[in-house]
Amino acid sequence: MTQRRPPLTHRLKKPAYHSALGPGLVTGAADDDPSGIATYSQAGAAYGFALLWPVVLAWPFLTAFQFTCAEIARVTGKGLAANLSTHLPRSAVWAVVLMLLGANIFNIAADIAAMGEAARLVTGLPRLPLMVGFAALSLGLQIFVPYHRYVGILKWLTLSLFAYVLVVLAVGVDWRAALAGLWPSLPAGSATTVVAILGTTISPYLFFWQSAQELEEMQLEHARPLLQRPRAAPHELSRLVKDSAGGFLVTMIISLCIIAATAATLHGSGTTTIATAADAAAALRPIAGDFAFALFAIGIIG
Repeated sequence: MTQRRPPLTHRLKKPAYHSALGPGLVTGAADDDPSGIATYSQAGAAYGFALLWPVVLAWPFLTAFQFTCAEIARVTGKGLAANLSTHLPRSAVWAVVLMLLGANIFNIAADIAAMGEAARLVTGLPRLPLMVGFAALSLGLQIFVPYHRYVGILKWLTLSLFAYVLVVLAVGVDWRAALAGLWPSLPAGSATTVVAILGTTISPYLFFWQSAQELEEMQLEHARPLLQRPRAAPHELSRLVKDSAGGFLVTMIISLCIIAATAATLHGSGTTTIATAADAAAALRPIAGDFAFALFAIGIIG
């Protein structure tokens, strides 16, 4: 007697869902984008270890915000824009969406430019074709790769950010000074940089991404909104708390490593002004060597 195989959706669902690290971790990794890396690098180069504390300060707030966005999606089965449209005038919703669109266009353009420049530094190829290639690759993955496969790609790409942990280990850090930087202080002229750190850490696109990816997970699981199955709420909300807190804990650690790496190298050697994440990678090369430079560039692209 032959055993009947389960439907294809059930065969795909379990490995795809359980192999994913979770929306919180993937979204958290995306928070350390090239724009964020540039901000953290500027803070480390300009002020050394003195501005590690805003990253730690932002973590509980970011965790709470991202949990709320995921909770909204799980409870209602709709994203942020759809929920806004049920509670706010249409004009207010359009204003929010257009502001998000404008911010995302500039942010993505800056990220792709930084990726192209980092790839140019590593490969020696022209920057413009590399930028076009990264943009085409990103669009192709978004449009043509099913979510249950794409989330696996995102999972592996999150590992690239641990290159910054290796950079810290490779360059050597004054850990006593680093620990001192966790205590709040405000060096002269650093207020704007503190605001920039908080702004690049708590970004609007993360809110929409978190809720959208949670909806993708619900479709993958064929799960109904918690409004329709309230008994599942304790388990699901507990999972969301762990996912958000764990994902953005990783974000915080990587951000601290970026600041510490540039503080130990660039600031320590007198290079206190950089413009982009690629500039930080290039400045690391003569100070920390090709290995640290390559790791920093890989993290930008990943």
